[in-house]
Amino acid sequence: MEHEVVISASGLSAGYGARTVLHDVDLEVRRGEIVTIMGPSGCGKTTLLRLLVGLERPRAGGITVLGQQIGGLDEDDLDRFRRRIGMCFQFGALLNSLTVGDNLALPLREARSVPEAVISVVVRSRLAQVGLYGSESKLPNELSGGMKKRAGLARALVLDPELLFFDEPTSGLDPVTAAGLDRTILDVRRRTGTTMVVVTHDLASAFTISDRILVLLDGTIRAQGSVAEIEACRDPDVAAFVGRRAAAAETGGGAPFVAAHFS
Repeated sequence: MEHEVVISASGLSAGYGARTVLHDVDLEVRRGEIVTIMGPSGCGKTTLLRLLVGLERPRAGGITVLGQQIGGLDEDDLDRFRRRIGMCFQFGALLNSLTVGDNLALPLREARSVPEAVISVVVRSRLAQVGLYGSESKLPNELSGGMKKRAGLARALVLDPELLFFDEPTSGLDPVTAAGLDRTILDVRRRTGTTMVVVTHDLASAFTISDRILVLLDGTIRAQGSVAEIEACRDPDVAAFVGRRAAAAETGGGAPFVAAHFS
């Protein structure tokens, strides 16, 4: 089971109008690993993520996630599928009019079968899991940027997803806070074994959390492998991208994230 493929895409192409964004993409994600999709702005990372969670449909190719070919699912089946995954969006997640605790409780209450006493326990547990124990009564605007991201991650965890997807989790954070979030992501995986797919252009974060990295350039996967394999890649465009990001990190350029669970 440890090598079970839980996400598979083959010959994937996608675009908007006359513009093609992804070209003939193949990828696999195995259960329990953290796979990072890395590349510069505009390379197609977020489009690929949206395809994998069923928010976009491909022009060509197939996508199988958790044994389901999601490209052909109707809205009811997509809704059931999304209840099996957690999604951490780059923007917009926590509802400002609700406390942190009520934000986390919302997916559980929508399930209608979870008693309030159990909801309270789950909320406290998930907040503790991301280092926010005791924060359930706070409003989102009372949290720092890093705390909001942790709260969003906690919300993505409340329904015990089989897969977690992240869109630019460390963007907008200072290096120390970003490193703390990276440690939280790794700790969640250690405790739960949850498979994770992370989209980022933050090289430092990708090299810290990833079991494997896919480098997406101009809509195609140009390299994939371990951190060491990516660092040693001889593709000149991949090497140039990795080199630019490393130089930016050395001069203080770092790695927007908001998290929500599909419900």
